[in-house]
Amino acid sequence: MQSALRDLLSDWSLFLGWLLLMVPSLVWVLRDLTSSNAHLAPMMKWVWGLTTLYSGIVGLLVYRFAGRRQIADNSDARKGLRSVAHCYSGCGLGEFVGVVLAVGLLALGNFATAIITFLFAYLFGFLLTVGPMLQAGSDDKRKVIQDAFRSETASIFVMELVAISVDLWLGGRSGMHDALFWNSMVISLSLGLLAAWPVNVWLVKRGIKGGMADPRETDPHAQHHAHC
Repeated sequence: MQSALRDLLSDWSLFLGWLLLMVPSLVWVLRDLTSSNAHLAPMMKWVWGLTTLYSGIVGLLVYRFAGRRQIADNSDARKGLRSVAHCYSGCGLGEFVGVVLAVGLLALGNFATAIITFLFAYLFGFLLTVGPMLQAGSDDKRKVIQDAFRSETASIFVMELVAISVDLWLGGRSGMHDALFWNSMVISLSLGLLAAWPVNVWLVKRGIKGGMADPRETDPHAQHHAHC
């Protein structure tokens, strides 16, 4: 099975097909964010743009289900999806940086690649949570960091465990010049996003996360304080 999947993912036409779906998906999201949902906080606009950039049509569907003011209700499923998308926007960037550094520049083995990728993903995801809270002027910086660690660790761990495992299982020792490298990354990122969704729903139900602001009620002039 693994060999058959790798053969399939070694075709550049598959990655081209993904790009042909990702670009119009991203254009649609960006247009919607500037027209029908211009009221959303700037941070969330970046979140939805990056989520669609990483996951193409999957990101578009996530945005339509949970991120727009046109949603029918603000269920825990939608709150959890906004939370995981917020984390995903930072972790996805960190994972990309980690993989490119470990594979593209240092040519490391799978174990070292997994460690470096996880560290970068956790760092980027954590900073995306802590950064806006500190920028908003929170007085108790220690509490902000503790709360972020408590709310983000489980989500990031599950997301990266799935994403990195799938990426290494499919991509193996492929390099950045191989279609297999890019196709494996695209698939693994989206699977990590989906795997962490139920974790975030659980965190929302337990009150550990707030689920981000309800897009139907977002005040465009309010500071963005919610945990991801």
